[in-house]
Amino acid sequence: RAKLELEDMEGIAVTQGPGLVGSLLIGLSAAKAIAYVRQVPIVGVNHLEGHLTAVFLEQPDCAFPFVGLVVSGGHTSIYQVTGMGEYLPLGQTRDDAAGEAFDKVAKLLGLGYPGGVVIDRLAREGNARAIAFPRALSAGDSLDFSFSGVKTAVLRFVKDHEGTLSNERIRDIVASFQEAVVDVLVAKVCMAASKLGVDRIVVAGGVAANTRLREKMEARGMQEKMTIFI
Repeated sequence: RAKLELEDMEGIAVTQGPGLVGSLLIGLSAAKAIAYVRQVPIVGVNHLEGHLTAVFLEQPDCAFPFVGLVVSGGHTSIYQVTGMGEYLPLGQTRDDAAGEAFDKVAKLLGLGYPGGVVIDRLAREGNARAIAFPRALSAGDSLDFSFSGVKTAVLRFVKDHEGTLSNERIRDIVASFQEAVVDVLVAKVCMAASKLGVDRIVVAGGVAANTRLREKMEARGMQEKMTIFI
């Protein structure tokens, strides 16, 4: 799309981690080979730093400091970001990442992969208040997350109603599950921003595409007088 050839490259940037070791090895090997043959500099990029700073590509009016929520298939973490390269971890998941929980629940219900996309779509047709799934670590001042409990609650619910789940009921299940996950994500990142007295929040990572997360983050931002960058 950039109408450039390999010969035009002045440098190579490559994800060096964290992530799946197979993908990282392939990417690093390819990048090192290109940099060696072309005799250009190579720079390793931290995957999570990429998520946190990608906001500046599309929303350059975002400024430091901000609180960043990285929420994806492999990561659910909150950071205090005071400048480029200045990231202080404030909280993280103690078990499953949010995206991982979406994938596992979708698999349990036979909805396919990736789970986040299909759950997002089906949840719009369901009742998010139909089933009271747990919101782990929602009480207290901890900024950590836990999603294994809500995943297990869905599993138990499905087993208890095996053979009687209509398409309508499945939509209620995914809507209620999604609401539980989103409620905790929104509450924790807003709690972090309030504690630090920061009025900017950046939400990044694959799960940031979730429609309900966007809606609730923006609504909470207006309520708390915080600017939300997604």
